[in-house]
Amino acid sequence: MATPSHRAPLAELVEELLATDGPLPIVAAGEPVLRRGTERYDGQLDPALLSRFVAALRVTMHAAPGVGLAAPQVGVPLRIAVIEDPAPVPEEIRLTRGRVPLPFRVLVNPSYAAVGTERVAFFEGCLSVPGWQAVVARPAEVRLTCEDEDGRPVDEVFGGWPARIVQHETDHLDGMLYLDRAELRSLSSNQAVAERWTQPTPEQAAASLGFELP
Repeated sequence: MATPSHRAPLAELVEELLATDGPLPIVAAGEPVLRRGTERYDGQLDPALLSRFVAALRVTMHAAPGVGLAAPQVGVPLRIAVIEDPAPVPEEIRLTRGRVPLPFRVLVNPSYAAVGTERVAFFEGCLSVPGWQAVVARPAEVRLTCEDEDGRPVDEVFGGWPARIVQHETDHLDGMLYLDRAELRSLSSNQAVAERWTQPTPEQAAASLGFELP
């Protein structure tokens, strides 16, 4: 259990963040909170405050817009993240990347493990690294274990793009950015990706920029 001295500062921090309406400020790479890892959630926020915080994370994720947001990205070092993806993409993208709709989920104390050995690589971005994308090879399927916002256990296998989202957001809770796993020769501005690398796979980018795919 977290001690009272640990509970109070985190609750006060969240209350301060929620004092104003609207999306929360998203911190950018370079802020230590993104690199320190997180404290396991163990009741530091009472149920009402946790509910308000989760709602604010969802509003912020939608406003950004993004498909996932972890608590450290708004400056809170707690092991909590939210994910949601309506997947409004063309059919070719859906089939190639496995980008299917992902209903809103709250991940409390998540961890994941690869299922099988297959790895897939695609361009990936991050709300805390605005303006840039890079190719990241990740396990094609992962097993997620966590709890939901009501403390119910979750043990579920994700594939396709939902698996990538789960990995990306859980990595945030371990102090890791997607760039730590990226092929850095692929690093491209959003403008370059839009102009050159919109293909369903990054094969052309790999050939032109000089990196290997799994």
